[in-house]
This record gives sequence, C-alpha cells and structure tokens, in this order.
Amino acid sequence: MAVVTMKSLLESGVHFGHQVKRWDPRMKKFIFAERNGIHIIDLQKTIQSIKEAYDVVRKTVASGKPVLFVGTKKQAQQAIQKEAERCEQFYVNNRWLGGMLTNFSTVRKSIERLIKLEKEDFSSFTKKEQAQLNKEKAKLEKNLSGIKGMTKLPGVIFVIDTRKEAIAVAEAQRLGIPIVAVVDTNCNPEGIDYPIPGNDDAIRSISLFTQIIANAVVEAESETGLKIIETLQDEESAEVAEETKTVDDEEEVEVDPATYAAVAEVAGVAVAAAAAGAAVEEPIVEEDKYYAK
Repeated sequence: MAVVTMKSLLESGVHFGHQVKRWDPRMKKFIFAERNGIHIIDLQKTIQSIKEAYDVVRKTVASGKPVLFVGTKKQAQQAIQKEAERCEQFYVNNRWLGGMLTNFSTVRKSIERLIKLEKEDFSSFTKKEQAQLNKEKAKLEKNLSGIKGMTKLPGVIFVIDTRKEAIAVAEAQRLGIPIVAVVDTNCNPEGIDYPIPGNDDAIRSISLFTQIIANAVVEAESETGLKIIETLQDEESAEVAEETKTVDDEEEVEVDPATYAAVAEVAGVAVAAAAAGAAVEEPIVEEDKYYAK
C-alpha cells in the first residue's frame, strides 16, 4: 500500500508555495515552476521525501524510541494533538519552552510539579490559594500536557514550519536528534535531516503530513506487536516439540515371555508361602470372655 498518492497531495494543496518575492533560494531544488507570482512545489520530490521520512520514523519507533510532534502555529495545533494522541506519542502544540530538549532535566521537574498538582486536593486551602494553584496548574498543562509522559529524549522530532520552530530545530541539531520537517518555499532546508517540501500553512496540508507520520508510528507498533506474538508462539511450539520428543524418546521395554513366566512362577510361590504363613498364625484371643466375669 502506498504511503501517499499524488491525488491526495493535490487535493490538500501541498504544491502551493509562497509568493516568489518571499522565497528562500536554498529551496530552488524543490521548486517545479512559477504560476501567477506563486512558486509551485515539485510533488515528485515531495513523495520521495515522504517515503524516506516514513521509513525513518517507522524504524525509530520499532527500535523503542519515542517521536515528538512539534507545531505551535494555529493551523497545526489541532492536527498535531489529534494525530500524536492517536499514535500515543508526545507533542508540543502551544509554545516551545526554551531548553525543552537541551535542559530536559529541569523541564522534568516542571512535569513532576504538574503531576503533583493533578493528584492534590485543593479543598483544604483558602480560596485565594486555590485560585493560585489552579492558575499554576492550567499554565503547566497548557505547555507540558503533551510531554507529560516523556521520560527520555525523543528518537526523532517532526516539525511543522521550521521558521516558527527555529528554537526546537536548533536544540535538536545540538543534541544530534534527527529532524523530519515540512519545509515551505520560504524555509531553509539545510540542517534538516529529512526535509519534506510542501505547504506548511494550509490546514489540510498540515493534517495530511501529520497523519502520514502518525501512520508510520502505528505501523511500527503493529510490527512490534506481531513480532512479540510470533516469538511467543515460536517458544510455545518449541516447548511442545521438546515434550513430544521426550515422550517419543522413551524406549518401550520388551518383556521376554519365558522370563515373564519364570517371574510369575516365583511370584506365585511367594504368594503361596505368604498364605501358608498366614494360616499358621496364632489363634486370635477372644478378650471378651476374660471380662465376662
């Protein structure tokens, strides 16, 4: 099954770039033509880039590393949250806090504070204290709810609009985390490990790209689940085969008729002797007659 089709890209408006005067010359290799003062993106290269990014995300998830979805612009917020939750990965869709990757230990303290506030009962506090705590909790939830369960750095980050998420891109580059990003005609593709040329402003285009990356995560998790099931089945089959082999290896003991007859004769003599001995036993004393008086 194809990762994406040309028809879906055209319907989502992925090929529409920015105005010619707003372009970045480093995107020249991804531009197909110019129409009415707008650059048209080469969708053949877009499809090839999507396939490469898809394989990278799938392999990363299969190796046990998480994916971080990043998109804080209004057009991307809903799609980022929806698809990240669908594939059970982490996301940042409100604001990128400086040091979210490079200073992750400090960010973890804020996450622990959020978890503590969620478990705490504010009924014993005064109204003023409750208002302050609820305000702090809402602020933390707004910025950190998408990475609340992230205990380690992601294996790859997926970014919508590298210009707006320049801090996130810089932190990932500093830590050597692979970057999969949608780059429009006004973006700089250099420094992005897996750039996907496409429209990063249209809601339909953003939703399509985010859905494709989420599908890669889901496929990787399905493959991992199937491998675990197959491994368990193989182990059970091996155990059953070993038990069958053990039973089959037990040699049947062949009894010689002559030997059997001799043994039976000896056993018969022993039984007869035992019976004779039992007959010679002393008579049972009737104790009742001694107590009759």
